[in-house]
Amino acid sequence: MFYGTAVWDPWLIVGQIICLQCSFYLSLGVFMVLFLGLRVPRLSLVYFFDYATLTTSTLTGWCVIASFLFTSLAVAVYMIFVVERARKCLDFSATLYIIHLYLCILNGGWPSSMAWWVVNGTGLAVMALLAEYLCIKREQREIPMDRFHSRV
Repeated sequence: MFYGTAVWDPWLIVGQIICLQCSFYLSLGVFMVLFLGLRVPRLSLVYFFDYATLTTSTLTGWCVIASFLFTSLAVAVYMIFVVERARKCLDFSATLYIIHLYLCILNGGWPSSMAWWVVNGTGLAVMALLAEYLCIKREQREIPMDRFHSRV
């Protein structure tokens, strides 16, 4: 893909959103298993979508918080390969968290916990900023020239 000419491709954008959303929940599931697997008798989607599980008053709540924050780091790395452009990282990060908010509202109502807003806001910021930084580093790499093409 050439970076100078951006073509409007809504199906590509929808595909990228779906890919990032799936990788977000897959990574969240992996981190939930790692951090909560031995702490709770049964893992369920309640830990994904119920705002009441994001609490700072229990060790289980802190494990859920850690899972969300590590997931934002992982998805920032995935964005290097899915989004590929630094200027699009904030848009895709915000879209991901807006869809997550919508799914949380469908599951448990409007998130009234301050911890939920702080954790998800921090996750959004970390994901967007780290993804932008990593994409900028990738965009600024030198293009390797073949030794046969370097002679003019």
